[in-house]
Formats: sequence, C-alpha cells, structure tokens
Amino acid sequence: MAIPERDKAVLRELAKRLAEIASLPIQQEKMELWRCLNKLKPIRPMVLLLNDTWHENKDEIKLECEDEFARSQEWMLRRMLYHFEHMPDDHVYEAKVYCPITIRVSSRGITPNIDRPQHEFGAARFNPVISEKDDPTMLKMPEVTVDWEETERNYERLCEIYDGILTVEKRGVYSHWFAIIDEFIQWRGVENTFIDMIERPEWLHGWLERMTQWHLCLLEQYEKLGLLSLNNGPVNIGPGGLGVTDELPQPDFDGVHVRTKDQWGHATTQIFADVSPAMHEEFALRYESKFLSRFGLSSYGCCEPLHNKLEIIKRWIPNLRRVSISPWADVEKAAESLGKDYIMSLKPNPSIFSIEQWDIKLAERKLREMLEKARGCVVEILMKDLHTCRKQPQRMWEWVHMAMKLVEEFAN
Repeated sequence: MAIPERDKAVLRELAKRLAEIASLPIQQEKMELWRCLNKLKPIRPMVLLLNDTWHENKDEIKLECEDEFARSQEWMLRRMLYHFEHMPDDHVYEAKVYCPITIRVSSRGITPNIDRPQHEFGAARFNPVISEKDDPTMLKMPEVTVDWEETERNYERLCEIYDGILTVEKRGVYSHWFAIIDEFIQWRGVENTFIDMIERPEWLHGWLERMTQWHLCLLEQYEKLGLLSLNNGPVNIGPGGLGVTDELPQPDFDGVHVRTKDQWGHATTQIFADVSPAMHEEFALRYESKFLSRFGLSSYGCCEPLHNKLEIIKRWIPNLRRVSISPWADVEKAAESLGKDYIMSLKPNPSIFSIEQWDIKLAERKLREMLEKARGCVVEILMKDLHTCRKQPQRMWEWVHMAMKLVEEFAN
C-alpha cells in the first residue's frame, strides 16, 4: 500500500534533519575515535548510553504519521533525533536507513513454557519441557528461507520515502549472539541444568554439541545464501561498543559476498555468573570457541562478572577483542588481566538512575572510581539495561554530559 502523502512529508522532514546531523564533521571524528579504540590505540574512553526507558517516557515523542509502516519509521527517526539532541554521547549518525532482508528460520521443534509476571521487566520462570530421557536429536536443524518479494516491497517503499535525502540499503544478518546455555535453561530449567552439570555431564554435553551445530549450520546457510552483512561500521557489537574497524573485512573480501570471517562475533553465558572457572570452561567455552572461531574478531560476555575467568577466556578465544566488565565485576582485577591487549567494555550500574533523589555528583564519583581502576587500559563505557529513570529523562541527559566531560580527563 502507498504511504499517505502527509505521512511521507513528515518522514522526509525528519530525514532531512538526520542528513544534516550525519553531515557534521563530528560524525567522522567519532568514527575515527572508535576505529582507534577497536585497534587498541585509544584516544580516550568512549561513551554510549542505551536508552530502554521508552515504556515510561513515551510522551517525550509525539508521532504524527497514521500509516503503520510510516509510524515505525517515524518512531525510529524521532528516537535518533531525540538522542542526538539530548544525549550527545559517542553514537555515530549516518545519512542512511536500512531495509532488513526478510529471513525466516524453521522451528527448532522445542517450545519453551514460560511464566511471565505482569511487570514488563519482572523475572520469568522457565518450566522444563525436556527431561533427562530426551535425546538431543529432538532439536531440529535449521532451514533458512528468504522472502525476497517482501524485502523488495519494503525496499521500494523506503526508497520512495527517502529519495534524494537518505541512502536506503538492504541489510541481512549483521549481529550474532551465541548463548546456548542461556537458551538451554529455557527448555530444561535453571536448577535442572546445574544438576545436570554434576550428575549427567555427558548427556548435557550431547545437547550443547547439538545446539552448537545448530548455530554453525545457521551460519553456513546465511553465508551460502548471501545473507550476511558487514558489521565493521557504527553498529553495536553484542552488548558492547560500536564495531568501527579497518581490520574487517578480510583482505581477500570480494566486496560483495560477506563471510563470517569478515564480521565481528559475540558469545556469552550469563547464567554462569556463579559457576566455577573450570565448569565455565567445560560447559561454555569449549562450545563458544567453536562458534567464535568462525569470525574475524570477537567480543565476549554481558551481565555476568568475568574477572575471575578472563585468563581462560583469553586462552580459548584467540580472536578476542572486547570483553564485557559488568556492574558486578571487579574492575581492578579485570584491568590487571586485560591491560592494553583487549577492550574493557565497562558497564556502570544503571540503578544510579532509579534512586529517589537524583544525585549527579554521586553518579560522577561512581564513574570516576571505575575509570581510575581501569586507567591505562582500552576502555569503553556502556550505560545499558537502563529500564527506569523515574520518568525523569533529564537524568540521562545530565549523565551523558557528565560522562563525556569526565572521559576527557582520562584521554591518552
């Protein structure tokens, strides 16, 4: 269906503003800062705030379009413009919009049984749907199909909307998230999985190997079908910073057919926060290394504290470049282990935004303490998992301005 002219006019005005922002010299300056960070030659720590508070701050943005497709585009554009205007961190803005290639993956044959609370961010309970008698072959290998007709329709609509203002680019799979233990517990349950590690390790290994092969089969099909897209530009790598680098794609890249070795990969096992390094190695890293070895560069971790496991992670993942140091990690220990050889993706505790009385001085003190412990390392700061600011978005604005000023003190 055609986009109403009024909706189109709204989108084109927003697109013109984005194009103006993308043309500012600061965008290329920040691209270079990320490029230096990712090659382990940082100019200064980089800063990103990932805003997940829209559920309570949706009134900050007023949509004008009526068509559903147009409203989704308007929501995307207005969020980017809002972020640029109020939270000028190290995000990079392009005069470009992406048209996702419509990709479908066949059913795994296993459906989770989940009890979800009413609260949007409440903890879910995963009820077991597989037993110790079940064979891993019940997990069906993936079959990938592409709806090129739908992709082309969406592409043409976007080209019509943004003609002469923004570049429209088709994009396939550019982000990878390998977390098979975190997936497995959704079928088996947390307690059962931990018991399996002790009482049924070989049975569990059979499942983890099957799941690893499922993901590798998926990668092979993506690559064969030409569905991979480069992620060496201003896109987030896993839960970390932007992937801007001139180390990817590989020197033999033909300019058209993207391979996994031309991309960043990512893996994590968040549920192993309190699991020993030995068990982390046995049940996570031996499989994660198989997956990540397919990529040119890799990042590791998310919310789990990794300071006591960094040595084994480095040993198992030779193409490792960035590591998540969560709010619950020992930053000092992590800095000692990572040094200048890896990117420390520092995650300040987002609970600072949820306190009753906003205290920017406290937030600055907490961030300064982290940066002092990581002084001399290759550092990026990711304020993420930010689900509330008590309906006071100004808290985020102030934090970004504070953080951007503070990192200048830690410039090399």
